[in-house]
Amino acid sequence: MHPTTFPIPTTNYTQKEAFEASLIYFKGDDLAARVWVNKYALKDSDGNIYERTPDDMHQRIASEIARVEAKYPNPMNGEEIFDLIKNFKYIVPQGSPMAGIGNPFQIASLSNCFVIGTDGTSDSYGGIMKIDQEQVQLMKRRGGVGHDLSHIRPKGSPVKNSALTSTGLVPFMERYSNSTREVAQDGRRGALMLSVSINHPDVEDFIDAKMEQGKVTGANISVRMDDAFMKAVEAEDTYTQKFPIHSADPKYSKEIEASRLWEKIVHNAWKSAEPGILFWDTIIRESVPDCYADLGYKTVSTNPCGEIPLCPYDSCRLLAINLFSYVDAPFTEKASFNFPLFKKHIAAAQRIMDDIIDLELEKVDAILNKIADDPEEEATKMVEYQLWQNIMKKAQEGRRTGIGITAEGDLLAALGLRYGSKKANEFSVEVHKTIALEAYRASVNTARERGAFEIFDAEREKENPFILRLKEADEKLYYEMLEHGRRNIALLTIAPTGTTSLMTQTTSGIEPVFLPVYKRRRKVNPNDKEARVDFVDEVGDSWEEYLVFHHQFKAWMTAKGYDTDKKYSQDEINAIVKKSPYYKATSNDVDWLSKVRLQGAVQKWVDHSISVTINLPNDVSEELVAQLYLEAWKAGCKGVTVYRDGSRSGVLISNDGQKEEGKDTLTAFPTKRPQILGADVVRFQNNKEKWIAFIGLIEDQPYEIFTGLADDEDGILIPRWVDKGLIIKNRNEDGTSRYDFQYKNARGYKTTIEGLSHKFDPEYWNYAKLISSTLRHGMPIEKVVDLIGSLQLDSEQINTWKNGVARALKRYVADGASAKGQQCSNCKSTNLIYQEGCLTCKDCGSSKCG
Repeated sequence: MHPTTFPIPTTNYTQKEAFEASLIYFKGDDLAARVWVNKYALKDSDGNIYERTPDDMHQRIASEIARVEAKYPNPMNGEEIFDLIKNFKYIVPQGSPMAGIGNPFQIASLSNCFVIGTDGTSDSYGGIMKIDQEQVQLMKRRGGVGHDLSHIRPKGSPVKNSALTSTGLVPFMERYSNSTREVAQDGRRGALMLSVSINHPDVEDFIDAKMEQGKVTGANISVRMDDAFMKAVEAEDTYTQKFPIHSADPKYSKEIEASRLWEKIVHNAWKSAEPGILFWDTIIRESVPDCYADLGYKTVSTNPCGEIPLCPYDSCRLLAINLFSYVDAPFTEKASFNFPLFKKHIAAAQRIMDDIIDLELEKVDAILNKIADDPEEEATKMVEYQLWQNIMKKAQEGRRTGIGITAEGDLLAALGLRYGSKKANEFSVEVHKTIALEAYRASVNTARERGAFEIFDAEREKENPFILRLKEADEKLYYEMLEHGRRNIALLTIAPTGTTSLMTQTTSGIEPVFLPVYKRRRKVNPNDKEARVDFVDEVGDSWEEYLVFHHQFKAWMTAKGYDTDKKYSQDEINAIVKKSPYYKATSNDVDWLSKVRLQGAVQKWVDHSISVTINLPNDVSEELVAQLYLEAWKAGCKGVTVYRDGSRSGVLISNDGQKEEGKDTLTAFPTKRPQILGADVVRFQNNKEKWIAFIGLIEDQPYEIFTGLADDEDGILIPRWVDKGLIIKNRNEDGTSRYDFQYKNARGYKTTIEGLSHKFDPEYWNYAKLISSTLRHGMPIEKVVDLIGSLQLDSEQINTWKNGVARALKRYVADGASAKGQQCSNCKSTNLIYQEGCLTCKDCGSSKCG
């Protein structure tokens, strides 16, 4: 492998210099500028920034891709490549490729997503721990990871160790979730998808696990639904679960009412937006790589957002094509889609994707060399080394790519088509059919010059539905593929484009616009007497609210002669929106069944999958969610996720948002403390000391807390595996109260630690009583955390304790809750929310845990 030849830069810039230059580049869009500077600008491990604007980044990427191109016939040069990727206009490498290509400071993968796991036949404890270690090793290299748990034996199954029976899926879900939360990835946590088959006897425990506040917060979860289960739901029939799940002679089986389990899945999704649904038989039936299942390409799970189903140890790199840029004369009567230019750029994008695989192989080679050179013992390094060898083998052998799109919502609006309408859906299908045909044509042409992927076998693929669809649409392409092969085993996806769409300044992925106009808040300096105050929060801070126009809605306004600098009233804004192609075309407006049918129709031209969320208003029924799921299955979708407004806290303020009645009111717990409370045990470190917290719960919400040093002669000593128990209120002989903690030991006997209140420093106990009192009166957890943070304490030791209490309680903060009074360490914004126990900046996207 050739090492990167991109020169190590010597000129660096301050955060302020890069931000100000990027703000000009993005034409005053501070959010896009912050995202680029914080996530994608080249920087070393000390935080020194070596790129001033995205032009520098695009030169870096173009230079490296041109270096690879030079190895092959008819190469594109660096200038041609730069013209394709500059200004985020046409072709946009996503995430890991953008940050990693030509980066001399990081030894990291260029893959956005991985799947790991077993062949589905082994569930030894060693195998389960190996997956845990592999997951962490991948996440530290910036990848999102998915794996399936269907191979783990059900709860209560016999095992040949001291435990005698299996604990089932949920403890391992928590293990993998906690591992994910531990891994930092340059301002964000790792991303994890856990899936399980509907055929597994523990699937109900699996889908209920995330309903408990604070549990499995580091993972998305999805259920692999087979056609037999869906048909049983339709027929209100029974369904047989078994283990092993595909065994003709299972060790365990049980018959269930399909409709009862279905109702549970639907209810949980309605209530919490999880689990997601994977229509597994459709995935396998349509999968081109599964034509090579016996050669190691059997699909077992998906990446965290569900758009790339993968076999173990395969990975994928993602790239998006900005659809909006192919509209000539957008938002006018002359608007048209430039199909010739579009086809030309799809071919270039597929070629660039293949080049990025070569760059990825160099990166993996560097990772392997680093592991080999590490001074750790060989036995310690072996799992990581073998992991990356497996990943390299799959990348070399299959050369999988992930071309997707962004700006579908803006594309349709620019052509005067309303998202979700029949005409818009038909045009979308034509666009995605074009992508499929031209990307496959490019892969065939690349195979002609560079060779087909190593295990290509047209005979294996001849009955695959996706390949047959290509044949029907373009026989010439099909027969050229028979002659020359194909360079890549699978090519296409539609991923969520999150931060990418912020920089393209378009709608995200295949989704409609979220809102054409919304409000943001800017904190008012109390010394600024001229500032306008629109909102005063509950702690007395003043905020100015201002309108933000979606970029392409603003372009529509300009095209129609509206003054975009004018201060409009709400009624004026409503009237303007009503005249636009974005009217009744937002994520909450689009007809949900139409969106599901669009997804199914587009899916026929995407060989991987589509990440799409069906956004629903708060008042929809569970019956509608069930109907959407059934329609998605029938329409040919490979997966679907629903999000009901309010089932998780949102991150944007709707422009006409009126405060819901009863919001922000306190809900008090029982005035009399129950004698027995369920309890969580939370362990953490403060200043290298081991600490422990016992958190009494009512309805899964913190009611009281005891915490202090653990595992030494001055602290509480309990086994590391204990994470739950009971807190029991008892009486001492003198009539005073005490609080005992009780748990079951390894033999199942109850073990009691008496007097939690006396085990810790008395000063801790006094503050704990104060904090417990606020919890018992129903103060929202995020407010309690803020209160703890505001305590002014003299002792360094008590401040350490204070930080530990806040850390222990953060895991119970509902996603989306505001973190008032705190400031982002990256961009200094005060626009922070809690996400899965971590503080996340809504302006720059950085995340801080603990």
